[in-house]
Amino acid sequence: MRNRRFVRTMPGTMLVLGTLAASPPLLGAQIGVQRERNAPSVYAITNARIVTMAGPAIERGTVVVRDGVITAVGASAAVPGDARVIDGAGLTVYPGLIDANSSVGLASAAAADNAARGAAGRGGRGGAPVQQGAAMSAPNSLHPVGLQPELAAIDFVHADPDAFSGPQSAGITTILATPSSGIFRGLSAVVNLGGANAQAMLVRAPVAEHIGFTPRRDGGYPNSLMGVFSVLRQTLLDAQHYAAENAAYAKNPRAMRRPEPDPSLDALQPVLSRQIPVVFDVSSQREIERALDLAREFNLRAMIAGGEEADKVAARLKAENVPVLATLNFPRRPQQSPDADPEPTRMLRARVEAPRLASKLQAAGVKFAFEDGGLTNWPEFLANAKSAVDAGLSSDQAVRALTLSAAEILGVADRLGSVEVGKVANLTVARGDLFSGRVTQVFVDGTPMDVRAPTNANGAALIANGTWQITVTLDEGEKPVTLTLQQVGDQLRGTIQGALGSNQIADGSVTAAGDVQFRTTITMNDGSEEARFAGTIEANVMRGTVRIVGHPQGTFVGTKPAGAPGSGRRGSPPPV
Repeated sequence: MRNRRFVRTMPGTMLVLGTLAASPPLLGAQIGVQRERNAPSVYAITNARIVTMAGPAIERGTVVVRDGVITAVGASAAVPGDARVIDGAGLTVYPGLIDANSSVGLASAAAADNAARGAAGRGGRGGAPVQQGAAMSAPNSLHPVGLQPELAAIDFVHADPDAFSGPQSAGITTILATPSSGIFRGLSAVVNLGGANAQAMLVRAPVAEHIGFTPRRDGGYPNSLMGVFSVLRQTLLDAQHYAAENAAYAKNPRAMRRPEPDPSLDALQPVLSRQIPVVFDVSSQREIERALDLAREFNLRAMIAGGEEADKVAARLKAENVPVLATLNFPRRPQQSPDADPEPTRMLRARVEAPRLASKLQAAGVKFAFEDGGLTNWPEFLANAKSAVDAGLSSDQAVRALTLSAAEILGVADRLGSVEVGKVANLTVARGDLFSGRVTQVFVDGTPMDVRAPTNANGAALIANGTWQITVTLDEGEKPVTLTLQQVGDQLRGTIQGALGSNQIADGSVTAAGDVQFRTTITMNDGSEEARFAGTIEANVMRGTVRIVGHPQGTFVGTKPAGAPGSGRRGSPPPV
């Protein structure tokens, strides 16, 4: 009766219904959307081994997630009637892995501006992911790029399923998003690798201020290490004076000139008051000691990121309660020609010692988590974690460093890092063990995300295949070419076309580490020559050298344009 009255008093509604009846596709689309909204976001993984990190592993149990939250876990947990059931026989469920320092998904400033204007796509998508080392800028800052503590990573977080697919294939569901360049690099944020936009991805911000010791390379000041420390100290002193000046003004505003607001110095106040820590991105023993000295001088809460030689100062790190975000981007053997000089001893030692760092920190009682260290060949993330296990870290300790320890260090252990009722439903599912099996599925905020398996055992096809736009620089100048590569196993074949002629490549190969080489015939002013290309691939960037007999060594660099953004990955049934 109530419905009939509603229809009679709402003629407009009748008109709308009539319009929908005359537009079957639109009506069908709306019904589809409504069905999607009504679909239960409830999943139950049954018969799985569950590594909760909150107690002993459950050898055969069930995890239930509902609306992004873990609602049940245990050997006898009941399966709700509205749940999508996943038979987890042979699977192991872990807390979602956390990358404790990463630039994945950060858009460049220009891309962020374009996205904000709607020029680069809807919902914040469409901007280009930032390259490692690319500079970002805070709006209205009084300080140059690279010296802006107020720069907030969350303002540059970019919901990019394609960029997330690599980390997700390594089981990573959460990162500490961090600007990767500069001296005062800005404020980091813990974000999930899933969600329609930055707001949906955000878990916590700000988490820490990030500082690097790399001098400016653009000719501006500071362009030396001494200058870097001078700027760091002066800025922190300015921030202390700024706080005192503002406190005095707040106490008696009529007696003095109003202090000029400075966003950079404002951003350093929670650092000076120890509300948030400072992450020093440093590697060598000397750099780490300098970072600790600076932290002691200004009474800062310090963390070390990278920390390749942190074991050499482990006693001090333990005594001063300084956590380490240890890199999993281990040094790799460079690709060399037979007549190249042998590697320096320090490089050989660094490769040997890198996997041992975590076990040494563990033995010294230093709290640590793992970070990607700029890694772009994502199969190496877990492979290098396994190397740390092989070098003395226990498997349980490695899993803890990737989950609960990371959550504790980043201040989000109340919602992430373990499989417990009430926590965010971030899960990593592996067939077999995390380090000896393979990741088959991740859940982010309770939503299953497809994991793109590598196309071969070493995963190199993820980065080699495709069409590359390359600029080759020779003694005759810059030559733009198009390089089309197809990979079969670890072998490469394809063509080179453009300003150097058109030819097939030969003797092409690519390694799991991204080292690539091939030879081909190119056309130069004096005729045809054989050229040997050797370089590396990182993400969608290929660079290296070109050797031609009788000519100076050349270089090449180029990119593989990103593919169309993925779609329809969220919410798809989990392929287990």
